Parts: sequence; C-alpha cells; structure tokens
Amino acid sequence: MAHGDSKRIHFVSLGCPKNRVDTEVMLGVARGQGYDIVPDADDAEVIVVNTCGFIGEAKKESIETIFELAELKKTGACTKLVVAGCLAQRYPTELAQQMSEVDHFLGSSDMLRLGEVLEGGADRVLVGNPADWIVRASDPRVLSDSRAYAYVKLAEGCNRSCAFCTIPQFRGKQRSRPADDVVREAAALAAQGVVELCLISQDTVAYGRDLPKGRASLADLVERVADTKGIAWVRLFYLYPEILDERLVDLLANHPRVVPYVDMPLQHAADAMLRRMKRGHGRERQRRVVAHLRERIPGLSFRTAFIVGHPGETDAEFEELCAFVEWARFEHVGVFRYSDEETCRSTRLEGKVPAAVAGRRYRRLMALQRRIAREKNRALVGTELPVLVEGASEEHELVMKGRHAGQAPGVDGEVYLSGGEVRPGDLVRVRVTQASDYDLVGDVLEAPRARGRRRLGLRVVS
Repeated sequence: MAHGDSKRIHFVSLGCPKNRVDTEVMLGVARGQGYDIVPDADDAEVIVVNTCGFIGEAKKESIETIFELAELKKTGACTKLVVAGCLAQRYPTELAQQMSEVDHFLGSSDMLRLGEVLEGGADRVLVGNPADWIVRASDPRVLSDSRAYAYVKLAEGCNRSCAFCTIPQFRGKQRSRPADDVVREAAALAAQGVVELCLISQDTVAYGRDLPKGRASLADLVERVADTKGIAWVRLFYLYPEILDERLVDLLANHPRVVPYVDMPLQHAADAMLRRMKRGHGRERQRRVVAHLRERIPGLSFRTAFIVGHPGETDAEFEELCAFVEWARFEHVGVFRYSDEETCRSTRLEGKVPAAVAGRRYRRLMALQRRIAREKNRALVGTELPVLVEGASEEHELVMKGRHAGQAPGVDGEVYLSGGEVRPGDLVRVRVTQASDYDLVGDVLEAPRARGRRRLGLRVVS
C-alpha cells in the first residue's frame, strides 16, 4: 500500500471508558503532530497501546496485546511501539526491564507527552506523578467511535479505600475538574454533533468534594451539562452507593435530558463481605438506596457490578448475594471474579476461594441475571421507545443499530432497527418487535428530525 509521505499511527485502547478518554486525547496529540490515524496496525509506523492494570485478567490482556503488536516491528511497518496507561504507571521499572520491544512508556497522566515521543529524542520511560494531570477542555481530543455519544470525565483519582481496589495507587487522589471547564467541553462536543454525553469518573458521587467549599455540586453540574444546546441525553456512571442528593434524584426523575439511568457498583450484598471489602456501609443501606431510587425515578434502568470469590466469601454469603439480585431485579449486572493484587488489603485476608468455586459462582450469578434481563426485555415488546442511532451493526452493514435510554454504550445491549432511513446521531421513535437476553429489535416509526450528516469517526480497537 502506497502512503506517500504521510505519517501513520494506530491506537489500541484497553479497559474502561476513562481510559478511552485518555486515548482520545492521545489521538488529538497525534493528529496535531500531523499523523494519519489508521485502523489497521499493519499499516502504522507508530503503535500506541493504552493499557489497563486493574485486575489480573486486564493485566494479562494488556501484556498479550503488547507482545502481539510488537511482532509488527518485524513483519509490518511499525518502527515505534508505545505503551501507555495504568499498567505502565503501576509497573514502569519492571516493564522497561522485561519488554525490550517497547520503545516508550507513558503513565496514566502522561497523555500529552506523547507529543515528545512523536517528535523524537524523548526518554524511554516517561511515567510521572499520576496527580500531575487531569483532562481539560483545552486538551486536544479526537473522538474514536460513533459521534452519537462521548464520555466526559468529571474527575480523576479516588479517595475511597476499598480493600480489593488498586486504582487510587496508580490514579492518585480525587481531583475534580472545575465545573466551567466541564461545561466548556460539553459545548465543544455538542458543536461536533455529539447527542449523548456520558459523565464518568472513578467516584462520580464525590464530584466537587475536593474543590473549595461551595464551588461545585454534582447536581448543579449535571443540570448545566443537560442544558447544553444540542445535547439530548446525559447519562451518569459510577455512583457510589450513598443516599444521593435529592436534587440529583430529581434530575434523574424529571429532567427531560437526564436519562433515568443509574450505574452504581455495589460489589456484594452480605454484611460480612462488605466489611471485608472495606466498603463503609452494610446491606441495609444498599437496600434503602435501591428501593429509594426505584420509588423516586420512573422507568429507572439500574446497572451494577458484583465481585464473586473474594477472600472469605462463604456459600451462605454468596446465597445472600443471589437473593439480593433476585429481589432488586437490576436491568444490567456485571460480574467479576476476584483477582489477588499484591498491593491490596484483600490479598492478605484468609479464606481464599478456589478458582473453580469462584467460576461456579460467576456462572450461576450470570445465569440468574440473564433470566431477569430476558424477562425485562420481553416486557418491552410492543412498547415504543426513543432510540439513539449509532451506526451500522457489526453483523451486517445494511442493518442499523442504536440504544434506548436504558442502554449505555458498549455494555448494555443494543436495538437493531428495521425500516426507515436513519443516520448516526438521529433520535428516532421505535416500536419493539423482538427481544433476546440483552438486545432488542424494533421498527422505526417516524423519520428523524433533520440533522447534519455525521461520520462515525475513528475507531479505537479495544
């Protein structure tokens, strides 16, 4: 393939949506340096892998991806391999010693330093203090997927001390962005044609607590973002299970552009397990929070996550977790098998759960939730829902897909669309005709309101 004098770069983004925002900043840095961003790693002179280092499976995936792409230095066009993100932040010395194939390492707060690497002459290890940076509206950024939606980071780091979590160790303490800066970014994204904004951080409910008193509240910020011209949906992620500010609950219940969707990782439901996990609350508070949100927010979609196989988890405590899930009937649940991390308190606890037992518990809880999700999806057949169109489905380019308000991008299933001519970014009314465990099929009932045509943008492989 002839590329002339163009400089070509390829990105792989692993892990959570917060990592994806960091990758999009590096995409902006590369674009500013005159690089063409290419979807095929074989064609790229520079390859950047933004890694995850949260749990064992994520670290394994990151390492395997690095070694796989390193082979392209022998067989492809690649002359420079860059490893960035949480894994590099957590193990900079070890990785530099063991991965001679990697030319440069950037930490979890060193995204802008990719410019130094691309200019040439930079040090091999550029891993700084994680507290040195948080994304700003003025940072370069190129959206990596459908222009229908984008993630907006509200804060970086975390002040919690959960026994199983390493994130504060390599992301630092909570650092909230000024509200005005978040609103500026929201307006800039809307100007690019983004319709849905997904507000994220490690502990979103704690937004603003580290800022000067009276400077910002989460409810105030959400309302300002939702009032941004051009934005149709605002979605909240990673709320800690506290009794939420009633103003925030009111926005979730009543604001026409704040979708009734709550993402709140609960991690477990047995009192003894929550104590071992250092979660700072017990089962009854969780039940009160869930019940209160169900009562106050009409049409609520509730996403949560649980860990099975944590040290000390007994059969009885796992049964208690299953009973809680059966009671709560969450719309969406993620289940993770516990992973020992050498710097976490949980690693030092007694009562290790054998991997085979953790695997059985994982499969059983997933099967329980799959049944609940299927029942909830089937209840939607025959109803009409607004759906945000994202683009062509991966299975067939002639079939368009989208999401209703109860489905977050990438994790909650999709709506496959029949009939009607729609484009990415269109918000259309759909009648649901079929349902599976996680996805829906529906007929488009009306032509979308007129919008400028949107391209899907550049895809980050993950």
